Amino acid sequence: MSRTYVIDTIPGDGIGVEVTDVVTRCVDDLAAAHGFTVRWRPRDWNSAHYLRTGRMMPADGIDQLRDGDAVFLGAVGTPEVPDDVTLWGLLIPIRREFDQYVNLRPMRLLPGVAGSQPGLEDLDVVVVRENVEGEYSQIGGRFGTGTDAEFAVQEAVFTRAGISRVARYAAAQALGRGGTLVSATKSNGIVHTMPFWDEVVADVTRDVPGLQVEKVLIDALAARLVVRPTSVRTIVASNLFGDILSDLVAGIAGSIGIAPSANLNPERRFPSMFEPVHGSAPDIAGQGIANPVGALWAAAMMLDHLGEQAAAKALTQAFESTLAAGTATPDLGGTASTEEFTAAVRARTTGADS
Repeated sequence: MSRTYVIDTIPGDGIGVEVTDVVTRCVDDLAAAHGFTVRWRPRDWNSAHYLRTGRMMPADGIDQLRDGDAVFLGAVGTPEVPDDVTLWGLLIPIRREFDQYVNLRPMRLLPGVAGSQPGLEDLDVVVVRENVEGEYSQIGGRFGTGTDAEFAVQEAVFTRAGISRVARYAAAQALGRGGTLVSATKSNGIVHTMPFWDEVVADVTRDVPGLQVEKVLIDALAARLVVRPTSVRTIVASNLFGDILSDLVAGIAGSIGIAPSANLNPERRFPSMFEPVHGSAPDIAGQGIANPVGALWAAAMMLDHLGEQAAAKALTQAFESTLAAGTATPDLGGTASTEEFTAAVRARTTGADS
């Protein structure tokens, strides 16, 4: 019996639409080659939907996604809608309602890609980002609007349960990646939440055999990643710190256009969501030059999560070998369009280039 997966696609805005389109075609090729079927459920939830309805997604949007096997997101955001509206109206509710508490962001130097500096051949970093609490909180507000005394309060929320579970997940990742886990902190300046983070991470990891934990201040860690990026393998970080560090590592590796992201509910009680890290890039949208690698890599992570490891490996090898052969989009110094790059990837996944 053929294996069938129901995957909700949310192309979103800008280049999100472009990369989602090419990814679904690549996944369909792989499905045909590896004996499974994907039933795509496209969702037109984006900034245009917001401008029409006042909502980024329908009121029952979460319920519409609940019975799916995964969600694939392109990117959201347009100049016409504030970024906090697009983020809090779509992406963050999905992450939180489906308890996708791990945001897994791997990055390595891909074949044929020139990183930001020489000597990056061994670059291989995984950022395990806490994804549903921390600094991204709705608690607080703005007061005295329009007066000289106007002020804003933003409360960060850290729980023992939330820190513990992401630290356990990160520890497991680190054990398979050399045994060292770097914990990002700022406990010298943020006097309540960050010392708490440090204490809970230490409690959870103290008795893990073969694991070494380094507690590193976020500013020093950012500098270390710039100067010695290959000295770090696995990072666990809060919501804000993980977001920033993963973008930094992608830049070091050549382009944020290659960076993938998996929003995971590790217990699989809810669908997980997969997306490229890049935004909707309205400055290049519609030009056909968006880099699809981040979206393709995210799709490979999705296939792996669904249990289709052979297809995930085939997709990864296809986009890597395409890059190694010298085909790349302009952000990586190449001349290929989104479609041209994808055609080369599809030829490799179907065997048409052999």
